[in-house]
Amino acid sequence: MTSLPLQAETPATSSQFAYVGTYNPNGEGVYLFKVDGQSGALTRAGIASSQANPAQLTAGQDGKTLYVASEIANYKDGKHGSVAAYAVNRTDGALSKLNEQDSQGATPAFVTLSAQGKHLFAANYGGGSVAVFPLGADGSLQPASSVQQSSGAPGAPKPEAAVVGSFAASDHNGPHAHMIASDPSGRFVFSTDLGLDRIYQWRFDQASGRLSPNTPAFIQASSAGAGPRHFVFHPNGKYVYVINEESSTLTLYHFDQTKGTLEEQESVSTLPKNYQGTNFASGLILSPDGRFAYVANRLRNSIAQFAIGAEGRLTWIDDTWTRGDYPRSIVIGPQGRFMYALNQRSDNITQFAIDKESGRLEFIDRYTGLGSPSQMVFLP
Repeated sequence: MTSLPLQAETPATSSQFAYVGTYNPNGEGVYLFKVDGQSGALTRAGIASSQANPAQLTAGQDGKTLYVASEIANYKDGKHGSVAAYAVNRTDGALSKLNEQDSQGATPAFVTLSAQGKHLFAANYGGGSVAVFPLGADGSLQPASSVQQSSGAPGAPKPEAAVVGSFAASDHNGPHAHMIASDPSGRFVFSTDLGLDRIYQWRFDQASGRLSPNTPAFIQASSAGAGPRHFVFHPNGKYVYVINEESSTLTLYHFDQTKGTLEEQESVSTLPKNYQGTNFASGLILSPDGRFAYVANRLRNSIAQFAIGAEGRLTWIDDTWTRGDYPRSIVIGPQGRFMYALNQRSDNITQFAIDKESGRLEFIDRYTGLGSPSQMVFLP
């Protein structure tokens, strides 16, 4: 598939489609929105899919397909979740279901495409497994080509790097795969396991769609009980940033592009210097130019902002109140001018202007009410 640039052929005055996944029962499915190219305002266009608990989603690289994970554990009366493929009507954004597959584990918490766009990766939080699904010519999901199950001793019950007064200790009771994604080359894949405090390192055979352990097969989290959650690659491909949910820290790793392995460099708190109490770090995103990193904090209900300097090092800038409760994720719009916070417990999406020079955020007094929003993707 050919990757289409997000900003090309998208005039600032035109509108674009976005999809938002939600949690039942407040959210009723996958919602379709129109995005104003000038103001970034969201206008609800309807429910595009009523798939159960469709909290996780990702768009095909050519914008013709949307993939949605049902974060459930009873697909077809079994104990797993599911992933579904939808064809996208480029004219009105309507979705037509192509097919659905067993996610190969309970409650899939993350889905994304391989670098070449020919496979879908899924991380099953409840089951502690990761799976790879080849894509058909029409974008449909083929049966899993590789399934890897985590196992081992649970991580520390309390995060040692958390701030004073934190009781952010959850799910260190066994494997809980939280995210899986490939490096930009597509030759290597990483997956996080919050329950085991591990980051797994895989080799990926793009022909067969199979994962095999790299050497070493995994590295430990940056601190005991940290709970590694999500990660992103820097645009230069040399740095990887990981947010740790339980410790509320952001860790920089240098990526060996030949070996496909990570080397830890530094960890910084995602919370202001004087903050004390419980917080769970959730969303993570970099600015398109790679100059800034942003982290969503749940309970603190803020978005932390960092400048990225030499060798990928992080410098605290500020944090901004989300104007909502329990931000599940954050996303930057296709023009790179606006950020959106998906506030799960307050049932709304809030919008911020991004200062491209300083990286700071400014709330622009725009709320979009929506039941339990989880994730938003813009159609390429």
